[in-house]
Amino acid sequence: MPGYHLPMTTSLVELRPARHDDTASLAAVHAEAWRLAYRGMLDGLDLERFVARRSRGWWHDAIDKGVEIEVLEVAGEVAGYASYGPCRMRGTGCAGELYELYLKPEYQGLGFGRRLFASVRTCLERRGLKGLAVRVLTDNEPACGFYAALGGVLTGRSWHQTGGKRLELSIYCWHETDR
Repeated sequence: MPGYHLPMTTSLVELRPARHDDTASLAAVHAEAWRLAYRGMLDGLDLERFVARRSRGWWHDAIDKGVEIEVLEVAGEVAGYASYGPCRMRGTGCAGELYELYLKPEYQGLGFGRRLFASVRTCLERRGLKGLAVRVLTDNEPACGFYAALGGVLTGRSWHQTGGKRLELSIYCWHETDR
């Protein structure tokens, strides 16, 4: 048709570093994902305290401090994020660590978590941080299953004390030879 041009297509999914204008979205993703993942595992008051700590201001400060945060954007909406950096756990044999990976509930189970994980792993390797470790609440069976399905090897356990409750954490690792 003369004078008619098809619109330029762009990717509906973008992985990128977090920006200050993402802070409200990051706080919302964190709150939704935590409430879904940890309801019943954490005392309701403890859960809400953890959620409340991650306000827009917390995210703004994290970005200012240079915390590595990868954002998953789907059709212009922040759908998830992952934070990562040098491994803080001794004895894992891994130089990199995935600190957090959370998706809004409606984006879970669609392959977006795998894409975000792969992007983080590539970012860590580019920084020379070979091998990757992650800690996950052992009672969070969906998360444990997710990391195991990605090839993570359960290499240890640790514990976190909160609200008078001792929570077991599982440590999954991907060594550089696992790539």
